[in-house]
Amino acid sequence: MLELADKINKLKKEKKAIILAHCYQNPEIDLVADYVGDSLGLSRLASKTDAEIIIFAGVYFMAETAKILSPDKKVLLPNKNSGCNMADMINLKQVKEFKAKNPDIPLVCYVNSTAEVKAECDICCTSANAINIVKSLNAKKVLFAPDCYLGSFVQKNLPDVEVISYPGFCPTHLRIIPDEIVKMKILYKDAKILVHPECHQEVVKLADFVGSTTQIMQYCESTKHKTYIIATEKGVVDRLKRDFPEKEFILASSKLVCHNMKWNTLEDILNSLIHNQFEVTVEEEIRKKALTSIQRMIEVK
Repeated sequence: MLELADKINKLKKEKKAIILAHCYQNPEIDLVADYVGDSLGLSRLASKTDAEIIIFAGVYFMAETAKILSPDKKVLLPNKNSGCNMADMINLKQVKEFKAKNPDIPLVCYVNSTAEVKAECDICCTSANAINIVKSLNAKKVLFAPDCYLGSFVQKNLPDVEVISYPGFCPTHLRIIPDEIVKMKILYKDAKILVHPECHQEVVKLADFVGSTTQIMQYCESTKHKTYIIATEKGVVDRLKRDFPEKEFILASSKLVCHNMKWNTLEDILNSLIHNQFEVTVEEEIRKKALTSIQRMIEVK
């Protein structure tokens, strides 16, 4: 593994490439990653570099977002099979139908979506800023796509706004059920429960802290608790265990594994560098519209 990582690290310098790794990836990907984090944060970092090639170890919509922000860079997805089930739940036709059924209502689009869906929305959001983004619209009604559970989380926190959510969801986060959290609380009485807002709201209600993957990792780093129960994808727990060995991190359920996120391997990344595969492109008209939605989000304070 180390020999393979050395080859990749040498070749990426020769080709002026950077490697981005989402924190749901297998942790060995970090051996070659220039940046590790959440999808939008990684894409924004990449856009500010002088790299000519971006290799995104994540899923397809993430590589698309990198291309939206860095149109002059070549963006490669190491494994072409790496998709997102939630992003695939809504396409261009479906988002247009969703808007047509609810006319004259602003549409907030989760960044976990394809470029063509982003292009149809008024403003994007992340799991970290969804509440603030919806609040910034000063609207009585808001459409939210594609994750209805993140939409429910926003609705709970903004009771004066009617959030009409598209019926999409993250299959991985929905695998955790409230009973599993309750059992964990009994077994680890002093543990803090950290939950991603893509989880079912009955799970969210049991949390001590609700946040994005990055926010969960920051919480673990900045607080002094000794034991944490983590209700998000396994890759987060793997990294927390590695980075903070003095603390205890427990995955809330063994079912919290996104298999699509695990497709990318070091071998895939090396082949991607050698053969320039698999390139991700976005039609320019769609890219510009999607970029506007992302920029509107970034401008919200």
